[in-house]
Amino acid sequence: MSAISGNASDEVKTVLSDIPKFFGARVPNRFGDSIVQRMKVTHASLEPKADEPRKKEGKVVCEVEVREDMLNGGGNVHGGCSAFLVDLCSTLALIVFEPGVSTVSQSLNIVYHSPATLGDTLRIVNTTLTVGARAMSARTEIWNKTHHRLVASGVHIKMQPSAPAAKL
Repeated sequence: MSAISGNASDEVKTVLSDIPKFFGARVPNRFGDSIVQRMKVTHASLEPKADEPRKKEGKVVCEVEVREDMLNGGGNVHGGCSAFLVDLCSTLALIVFEPGVSTVSQSLNIVYHSPATLGDTLRIVNTTLTVGARAMSARTEIWNKTHHRLVASGVHIKMQPSAPAAKL
């Protein structure tokens, strides 16, 4: 928890200090588990939005080293892996507001900018766009920290799930 900079609450930093536990990545061979195991949160904060100072913006920064399990046949980070990182990491920015709220994906939009290869370090910057009563959104930028270039960017829209239908 002390390795996470920023003004997020101790409760939020505690949750973010164990990403595998938060995402339930304790089952061997589950999709993405090996990537989640390596992810580290380096920053978590809740600040006034630059353009709307009366509103808050959650921000979470993660880092992960590119390894074989993230690569496509050409030796670059697979587009599906980038989508996976946007999906997971954008969610972390949203929990800065409310750590216990459960959400499901509604929409994921990704733009791919440049490749990242084996051994590169990715810096994943996630900021909230909107946080409403049921729907919320976050923006993610995946930066190649090793080569100082943008790898992918995405916007993730999430919502609180509807209650299950009553069984008859």
